[in-house]
Amino acid sequence: MVQENESGKSQARNGIQVIGRAASVLRALRDDPTGLSLGQISERVGLARSTVQRIVAALQEERLIITMGNGGFRLGPEITALASAAQFNIVETCRLAISELSQKLGETVDLSVLRGSGMIFLDQVPGTHRLRAISSVGEVFPLTNTANGRAALAKLPIDRAETLVREEWKRRGETHDWGAYSAMLDTVRATNIAADDNEHTDGISAIGAAFLDYAGEVHALSVPIPTSRFEGKRDGVTKALSDTIATIEAMIARESS
Repeated sequence: MVQENESGKSQARNGIQVIGRAASVLRALRDDPTGLSLGQISERVGLARSTVQRIVAALQEERLIITMGNGGFRLGPEITALASAAQFNIVETCRLAISELSQKLGETVDLSVLRGSGMIFLDQVPGTHRLRAISSVGEVFPLTNTANGRAALAKLPIDRAETLVREEWKRRGETHDWGAYSAMLDTVRATNIAADDNEHTDGISAIGAAFLDYAGEVHALSVPIPTSRFEGKRDGVTKALSDTIATIEAMIARESS
């Protein structure tokens, strides 16, 4: 009887390990939408090529990975379907919380998700002030000079965040001090609060905070405010936003358990 129990535990551990390895392969492909070869996947996830080959073959059968013309691999159509379902769920999960936050502050509240090299807006509750900040659902914001982008960057491994930051600076033809920017991200990481002080859009400032959804994807809430009244509301918005993020994280934890 003891041997059977130990055998069952061993099988469970092996099953968890397989899932973890498959997830690491999917994340590697997610981070490089142009596709990767077996060797590149193996290098990025730290697994033997033969192990990666078995995992990729299993994921191909489920249409989670597809083969590219050059022999590489990228995420398949089933991932898109799952992502769409997850996106719908997170919008539904957050809707009441961001509505209450907007009502409490009288300001616009946005929900966005980190996708590739930008933040895509998924939902928005407009504020009640006549002078208010409005963005469109589906709009893409940069990472380095926005409150939601900075909050999302602080949730990533530092090497991944540095790559995204440097790539964005290069696209814009800008040169900045990575050391200073990294120190700013350290502060955001410690507080989970990021700010955009009139840096992305002239006349608009914002406070942002990030959280992870059911699948570990990085999302952010942001509160854009006309700069003319930003400083007077900064502390109150920061506290209310932190409380809302805590509420959303608790809901996600309950629904995931």
